[in-house]
Amino acid sequence: MSTTRKIAVGTLAAALGVSTLTACGTDSGKDAGAGGTASKTVTLVSHDSFNASPAVLKEFTRQTGLTVKVLKSGDAGEAVNKAVLTKGAPQGDVFFGVDNTLLSRALDNGIFEPYEAKGLDRIPEAVQLDKGEHRVTPVDTGEICVNYDKKYFADRKLVPPQTFDDLAKPAYKDLLVVENPERSSPGLGFLLGTAARYGDEGWQDYWKKLKANGVKVVDSWELAYNQEFSGSAGGRKAKGDRPLVVSYASSPPVEVLYAEPQPAEAPTGVSTGTCFQQTEFAGLLTGAKNPDGGKALIDFLIGRKFQEDMPLQMFVNPVAEDAQLPELFTKHGAEVDRPYTVAPAKIAEKRDQWIQTWSSLVLK
Repeated sequence: MSTTRKIAVGTLAAALGVSTLTACGTDSGKDAGAGGTASKTVTLVSHDSFNASPAVLKEFTRQTGLTVKVLKSGDAGEAVNKAVLTKGAPQGDVFFGVDNTLLSRALDNGIFEPYEAKGLDRIPEAVQLDKGEHRVTPVDTGEICVNYDKKYFADRKLVPPQTFDDLAKPAYKDLLVVENPERSSPGLGFLLGTAARYGDEGWQDYWKKLKANGVKVVDSWELAYNQEFSGSAGGRKAKGDRPLVVSYASSPPVEVLYAEPQPAEAPTGVSTGTCFQQTEFAGLLTGAKNPDGGKALIDFLIGRKFQEDMPLQMFVNPVAEDAQLPELFTKHGAEVDRPYTVAPAKIAEKRDQWIQTWSSLVLK
């Protein structure tokens, strides 16, 4: 939802970094782009955490003759803002990574063309939040949650926090780092989780308590997790000193997958009482130069091949009901039985007001 937004260990690609992830297609797969011009490339605009196995995207090339070019545009919030600013003259054909916290902003600004993807019958209706118009297609889900550094708490014989209430207790003073909800999708998800937990009035008092308890705010997930958080591989290298960070329920498998040697148990845990449900979507950008190629790519993103590749590439849950999860993902990821949620209509109504109020409470 991610994804996560939702995650990779180490430094991610720079904002607006371009990478071509498949071999060039053959003439048999030519695609008619805007104005009738043939194009062998379809450009996917996304956040920095997008990743896919080269073999999987080569399968897309084999099926269609099209090369996928990926344009990474910063955190999810930054990427959506850039897509809004380039409306009508987009940087690519498909946008992936707008989530339920930012969806109304994208839809209200008209950055997507309607397209009913092939394979939607395999996706639960509960996550098809634009089912009536099909401007976006759900691709993955995940939970935004506080993660903790197991070693830090074990060394001090301190029980890790499990709920929002716990985070405001004196025992956890100066331990938490969060992302700015104005700039970061995980940061916004965490803010919405507090609003869901404490209500329209109570969440403000809660953030006053967090501020008094020494919460630290940074602009992006990459900074929070890879530099400030003591429990991540990046944080340990950078000597991060915050053992609590807003990340994802699926972050612990990352720490196992990329460790050498792989540990039997993840070095990080999840405070499951702090989780907010996230769903990520893809959409055909208005003014796309290769709309037919974009539609084919959206179909592929919800196909089983891509869906089963996602868990260990972007550490999110597939939306397709027939997709199988890898053992490492299920063994080390946290199960969240009852994540907090906020209705899309309420997010649309309150989001900007909540962010403005949050900024005046926490940043000033």
